[in-house]
Amino acid sequence: MASEQGASCNERLLAAAKADDVDMLNEVFEEGDYDINFQDGLGNTALHYAAQYGSVDALDELLTVEGCDVDLQNRIMKQTPLHLACKNSDLDTRHYMVRSLLEAGADTSIKDKHGQRAYDLIPAADNDCRGFIREAEAQAAQLDDVADDDDDDVHSDDVASD
Repeated sequence: MASEQGASCNERLLAAAKADDVDMLNEVFEEGDYDINFQDGLGNTALHYAAQYGSVDALDELLTVEGCDVDLQNRIMKQTPLHLACKNSDLDTRHYMVRSLLEAGADTSIKDKHGQRAYDLIPAADNDCRGFIREAEAQAAQLDDVADDDDDDVHSDDVASD
């Protein structure tokens, strides 16, 4: 469905993310005829553009939408929104976006076409941002350990009941 300007809701979603235009995002959300994970010809989603352009308000709005996939990789560089956020030149914006994406469950282990994880793209002097990712990785490892322990318990119960 095209708007009066001729742009589809998905195209407007991408434009709003680039421009950090929350009003336009909300208009698209209200119309309802959009795909939150729509990828353009380059494979970028609205979340990719919000991360790339430092659009923190748009990023916040996008992350509230059910079904928003924080781990989609774009086509050329195979980068996720987390990769792009880690490269943001503004320190405060980078920190905010990286933390927001991590809280939304971004996978820190995904590698781009050069074999780099998002962590590898953080400017060398930004130890705080590296710490955010290390902390998220440690929490994920703990959750995996707990899940593995639970699997063992279920298995031993199954064996005991046989």
